[in-house]
Amino acid sequence: MTLQPIVPGPGQESVWDYPRPPRLETTVERVLIEFGGVVIADSTNSVRVLETSHPPVYYVPFDDFIAGALAPAEGSSLCEYKGMAAYYDVVSGQRRAPRAGWTYPTPTPGFEALQTRVAIYPGAMDRCLIDGEVVKAQEGDFYGGWITSRIVGPFKGAPGTWGW
Repeated sequence: MTLQPIVPGPGQESVWDYPRPPRLETTVERVLIEFGGVVIADSTNSVRVLETSHPPVYYVPFDDFIAGALAPAEGSSLCEYKGMAAYYDVVSGQRRAPRAGWTYPTPTPGFEALQTRVAIYPGAMDRCLIDGEVVKAQEGDFYGGWITSRIVGPFKGAPGTWGW
């Protein structure tokens, strides 16, 4: 796959203009997460993680999830920038999305705002919305980016993009 960044139009952002290491950005956009036919999270106090070649990952405050929506899950992973991640199953009624959420309980310096927030893989949910727009999930099973009409790529994650 040849890398040819898309030129952003008015009001758009290119993931190729995002920094590496990533930057945190607070947002008042309304983030809704639906799972099992229920809105399990509703927030206007999220943090976006912006990293070169990746759609933004939204970290929603734990307090903005309904009770019982997040259940600690087995396993961990290491991010070279943010530190050691812990995982959550997302639960709604009889439905469970294993390891569909993650957080950084003890993030590295500069990423402390993530300690009280959790990110969700949008592809594992019924729907995720940002200011009313339905989010498209980033391709692949490693990254958890949220794609809207405001974000242009191409995006890392699809087959053939690992080496970008």
